[in-house]
Amino acid sequence: MRFVIYGAGAVGGVIGARLHEYGYEVVLVARGAHLRALRRGGLRLESPAGESTFRIPAVADPSEVDFRDGDVVILSVKSQHTAAALHTLAAVTAGVPVACAQNGVENERLALRLFPDVYGVHVMLPAAHLEPGAVQASSAPVTGLLDVGRYPSGADETARELISALNASSFDSRAVADIMRWKHRKLVMNLGNAVEALLPAGPEQDEISRRAEEEGEACLRAAGVAFASREEDRTRRGNLMRLQPIKGSARPGGSTWQSLVRGAETVEVDYLNGEIVMLGRLHGFPTPVNAALQRLGNRWAAERRQPETLDPREFEREVASR
Repeated sequence: MRFVIYGAGAVGGVIGARLHEYGYEVVLVARGAHLRALRRGGLRLESPAGESTFRIPAVADPSEVDFRDGDVVILSVKSQHTAAALHTLAAVTAGVPVACAQNGVENERLALRLFPDVYGVHVMLPAAHLEPGAVQASSAPVTGLLDVGRYPSGADETARELISALNASSFDSRAVADIMRWKHRKLVMNLGNAVEALLPAGPEQDEISRRAEEEGEACLRAAGVAFASREEDRTRRGNLMRLQPIKGSARPGGSTWQSLVRGAETVEVDYLNGEIVMLGRLHGFPTPVNAALQRLGNRWAAERRQPETLDPREFEREVASR
């Protein structure tokens, strides 16, 4: 089994680096300055154990990959880039299995329109990508938890082979037949990504995150969407992941925070907070907190604002404005 990592940022880069490190064949698909750095000096993985640099083949487009039987694409682009990435991939290969190692719950639906074999990956992986050519993995000795299930449900031989490879590469991976129930739990947790990115750390940030998650859970219940409980999530995590400093520094912010730091023009809020907003509109359930976070997250990215610069009073005005 060869792994084509489509989107070699924080999550994809760490998964690709670990698989390569443990002897699996990997190809990275990246872009821009990150791709140039990968080609020039390799992928640098920073972890609590130190630094390693891996010379992994890196391409700009799936058309540069000689797809063959046994390949699996691990899709790890941000959700707002999924549709375009999938159409690009489908133009060069129609039957490759696609495993969506992404936040949100829309990616698998988009993939199934174009590919017959689609897998959801429930990603619990504290990773960072802040500079070209480098990624960070903050948990050791287990790098992260990556549970896999066929979409929309079940497991098969491809899922089991992927799980075996991940377990051999410092991850903890299990087969989960109801994978989307777990990805909806992760969706609820990710509703706080925008809060972390927008507001300074402190009690007000914590309180707004709590409000966003409670609103999200209530909306999912109103919509009849199943999701794993907080207790199930705590049990699954156990004490497997142990965050440790890298070069004496704690892990930076999450994926939305990192996007703002890198000056990205878009962030994932339409597929995180926006998922809750959409369900609320479909089922007549009010979602003012997540709607405000969606609008503000998009505004911060479009205007290239730095993270943690939103005044909590401005947030409350935004909540009350619609």
